[in-house]
Amino acid sequence: MTLLKGGGRLSLVQRIALPGAWLLLIIGFGIANPHVFLTPATFQTMFGSQAVLLVLTLALIVPLTAGDYDLSVGAVLTLSAMMIAILNVQYGWPIWAAIMAALAMGLLVGFLNGIIMVFFGIESLIVTLGMGTLLGGITLWVSNSATISGISHTLVDWVIVKRFGGISLAFFYAVGLCALLWWIMEYTSVGRRLLFVGRGRNVSKLSGVRVGRVRVGALMGSSTLAAVAGVLYAGTSGGADPTSGTNLLLPAFAAAFLGATSIMPGRFNPWGTAIAVYFLVTGITGLQLMGIQSYVQQLFYGGALLVAVALSQLSRRRVPLDNG
Repeated sequence: MTLLKGGGRLSLVQRIALPGAWLLLIIGFGIANPHVFLTPATFQTMFGSQAVLLVLTLALIVPLTAGDYDLSVGAVLTLSAMMIAILNVQYGWPIWAAIMAALAMGLLVGFLNGIIMVFFGIESLIVTLGMGTLLGGITLWVSNSATISGISHTLVDWVIVKRFGGISLAFFYAVGLCALLWWIMEYTSVGRRLLFVGRGRNVSKLSGVRVGRVRVGALMGSSTLAAVAGVLYAGTSGGADPTSGTNLLLPAFAAAFLGATSIMPGRFNPWGTAIAVYFLVTGITGLQLMGIQSYVQQLFYGGALLVAVALSQLSRRRVPLDNG
């Protein structure tokens, strides 16, 4: 009985460790730089500016839960934003039609990733790396390697201009997607199948789960969410940059693995992911406001990814399948 109580306390500590560390980080920077860090504008900027990264990280955790990697999400984000810019600005498409086309592209890319991976038996890492490189080339080709601006103010208004509580609506869209994904992963058969496949494909096959279909579906969901991130990026910037998604891939992976150590330790989960995104951006913002040079971002994200992968692997070994 004592052992069970000790295990319960350990589980609770693991669940709240990252939120606690985030709170301590805020307190620390607040004490060190109260007049700059502890202002509404700082927190409004932090929350609103990371919506794209949060959605991109949510895209990653879908295939990660099923035991696959999707390295093409950054390229899908970039091509999604570029498609919106080209179709809306250069070809005069209504903004809603351009958005639908971008989302359809994301769905198609995920389907192709999944089919190539399952049909040919190639590791997801290789397939999605190749697809991401291909999409990057397509983006540079269709854009002539140029930034395209002038996207409809309707999208910009509904993503970054309109605010609630001083925070741009992009943040609330990202949190809404986070809640939706949490519900799917926790309370639907789709979520349970993702988890079963990720923990043991052979056992899942013996249990009657169509493993190939689940893996394809996971990559389709991942690419579609990445395309949504591209929509938010286009609305946030009012344009599209042909290399924008590349710089977001490392922080997205760092947040995904760090999030797997929190809330539901040992599992990639949406709320842990959200906390990890804002923990990382809080650390970077605090250090930059103290005058630390911009290279701290690479140091912070790279170090966080190494530590997070190690901790998440330890958590996965400790936590049983039905945890959470």
